[in-house]
Amino acid sequence: MNTESLAYPFIVIEGNIGVGKTTFCRKLQEKYDARLILEQFSDNPFLPYFYENPERHAFSVELFFMTERHRQLQEELIQGDLFNQQIVSDYIFIKTLLFAKNNLNEEEYRLFKRLFHVLNAHFKKPDLVVVFDHTHSLDAIYEALKTNIPVISFINSGNNPKKIDYPITGNFTTAKGSKFYYNLIKHSLN
Repeated sequence: MNTESLAYPFIVIEGNIGVGKTTFCRKLQEKYDARLILEQFSDNPFLPYFYENPERHAFSVELFFMTERHRQLQEELIQGDLFNQQIVSDYIFIKTLLFAKNNLNEEEYRLFKRLFHVLNAHFKKPDLVVVFDHTHSLDAIYEALKTNIPVISFINSGNNPKKIDYPITGNFTTAKGSKFYYNLIKHSLN
């Protein structure tokens, strides 16, 4: 068992698909012997209907995805581990709202949001959110800031880091950067 520990017991890595979140999480898990929570994808039975008629089936698709994410996080976070309290995850539950906002009409989104907040109220909040691509994760950043969760974000040159607690500027646009990201912040996490 590794004796090094993270200064932040529950860290979430956020960003677009392919940016290196899972690779980075695995490296942190290996180095710090942390519990790893990776988003699981199960077959959404409503997806074929959604592709045929998105307006009609968007709510059921998004509701299914939300309940699946909730189920996974509930299993992972509530069960706990007496000997290992360090957790690294490649997604944050707020991501559910981000997709729903894009797919649902205003009325459906308002109802969906109410359901989301009921489910989200009982989850342990992350101690730190690391965002690899802040331009596509603004809602996750704002949600973290509203609940006083510190945010480290890799920001492309020329973007405004005003709302970020710990901005790291540069040009971060490929999945290859995950090793660079890891080396850059690994020392600041312990």
